[in-house]
Amino acid sequence: MGRPRKPRELKVLHGTLKPSRDNASEIKFESLKEVPAPPDWLPNAHAKKEWERLAPILVRKALLAEADLSSLGMLCGLHGKIVQLYAAGETPTASMATTLRGMQSDFGLSPAARSKVTLDPDGHALNKFSGNGRAPSNGPNSRKTK
Repeated sequence: MGRPRKPRELKVLHGTLKPSRDNASEIKFESLKEVPAPPDWLPNAHAKKEWERLAPILVRKALLAEADLSSLGMLCGLHGKIVQLYAAGETPTASMATTLRGMQSDFGLSPAARSKVTLDPDGHALNKFSGNGRAPSNGPNSRKTK
């Protein structure tokens, strides 16, 4: 199976969006502005606690849309199940751990996923290619007009 397509928002954040390859018909979702309450179907207190920890982070970083809520619920439910197994002295299966790691990466919650996005001091994503084709505004080789 090939590598999954990267969402348009991540291409913009990484600075790799090319207008010639921009899919205008791609479905776009607006980010949530407020933290949603955890769903009732979460399996245990560990899962609800994980939701209450992650949801505010994802909303603050504009990474959570209404369409993502079931995926976030699944991530939190799986996290809760794994914590429950560890608390019972059991070890979760490798499949559970791999699935959790993949879901965390989908939301940008792993160190490797975070390292792909650069943020300015205000927490906004920087586009490292935004200055391409422009002369530097200051420095030893800049032109000064009088």
